[in-house]
Amino acid sequence: MTSNSVDVLLVGGGAMSTTLGVLLKQLDPSVTITMVERLEKVAKESTDGWNNAGTGHAAYCELNYTSEEGDGSINIDKAVAINAAFEVSLQFWTYLVEQGLLPAPQEFIHRVPHQSFVWGERNVKMLKARYATMSAHPAFKEMQFTEDREKMSEWMPLVMKNRDHSEPLAATRIEHGSDVNFGAIARNMSNHLQSLENFELSLDSEVIALKQTSDGRWNVTIEQNGTRKVINAKFVFLGAGGGALPLLQKANVKESKGFGGFPVSGQWLVCDKPELVEQHFAKVYGAAPIGAPPMSVPHLDTRIIDGKKAILFGPFAGFTTKFLKTGSLLDFPKSVRLDNLNPILSVGKNNMDLTRYLISEVMQSHKDRCNSLRQYFPDAEDKDWELSHAGQRVQIIKKNEKGGGKLEFGTEVITTEDGSLAALLGASPGASTTVDTMIGILERCFPERLASNEWQTKMKEMVPSYGESLVENTGLLLSVRERTLTTLNLKP
Repeated sequence: MTSNSVDVLLVGGGAMSTTLGVLLKQLDPSVTITMVERLEKVAKESTDGWNNAGTGHAAYCELNYTSEEGDGSINIDKAVAINAAFEVSLQFWTYLVEQGLLPAPQEFIHRVPHQSFVWGERNVKMLKARYATMSAHPAFKEMQFTEDREKMSEWMPLVMKNRDHSEPLAATRIEHGSDVNFGAIARNMSNHLQSLENFELSLDSEVIALKQTSDGRWNVTIEQNGTRKVINAKFVFLGAGGGALPLLQKANVKESKGFGGFPVSGQWLVCDKPELVEQHFAKVYGAAPIGAPPMSVPHLDTRIIDGKKAILFGPFAGFTTKFLKTGSLLDFPKSVRLDNLNPILSVGKNNMDLTRYLISEVMQSHKDRCNSLRQYFPDAEDKDWELSHAGQRVQIIKKNEKGGGKLEFGTEVITTEDGSLAALLGASPGASTTVDTMIGILERCFPERLASNEWQTKMKEMVPSYGESLVENTGLLLSVRERTLTTLNLKP
């Protein structure tokens, strides 16, 4: 069994690992990094273009990022935080484009307006209140609101054609929303990393075991084409999407105790008929059906992947015991431990509505799905749409104070007390906030180096807002936004 030693081991070849790798190499070109990926190519799981919605999640249109309070007011705290985090990603991508480390922006990001669309008196009232609160905040000052059908027909002609005239409707719109090919970003960052010294990419490589040594380093056993080797790493990052939880459990660190995973699959209806595709240019998000999980908010999207346009509608949720699209049906059963059994059972007992919803989604026919589509596109014909399977998402199950469990729909970073290992669990908003999340890992796991003048200066060069709050400093937010929208061709 062969062995080698590195400073950093990145497990997974998607958006998270490639971003962390590029950040570290920019901060310290001498750092030795190995990235291992279980598939034959990088960015083929959750990061792949067709395995996610491609929405640059900035909280412009996603109604699940704002909540309606008992008095009818709208809480936008989560939306403001997600918006600020996405701005960090835009700054970093802008830096990479300016340095020639990413290709021209049109290779990975496009301006596609972000819209919310609702019907029914109650939903119209809610959206109007949401608009009033959000447009008063500088981060969302460009938001438009309308109840005018002619205006909505300009914004989304397919949605408005032959719609019931007696139905109350409302929509909001922000012009500089984006459609992002996260797979293209990750693959380009991976290509850049491979051009550097002291970086190695190992494909078709699966992590078999992780064991911490007495000096605080990690011996990680990798199997590649039937041959095993050990990589000794000072720091390990588990950025393997749905596969991160089983890997964290293999590490057997105290921070992993009590965590479980709830796998949810996704499907899209996709149309590439040119005469329809050219009539729709927006990401149109609606309200989630009663009993549906937050990640199942329906939306009708313009998608642009590798220069090809399509319309996507969904997601349609489902349940499988796989943690990865290319995983095993034994993933979920194998993840059950004594320390997470009660939380998992508790979540199952207390989320029967979700269980029933997932069963109903799985049982849907093509016609059923197209009937759902017709709520957003009344003239949609079944024959123009095909079902596409998206990536797997593993929602977090956390132990609560009473020993039971709580189902989370966000993301969570787990780091060991000594900062030698970090893992990313969960899904939404996922790749959109990758850069902000990876900077958080640097702060928790490399605090002394990040405090140095050299790293501080470089961080400010890559992310000009670093060290300051875009939530509190709205003047800074607007100045960095002007630069990123211009550089990435996102200005209307």
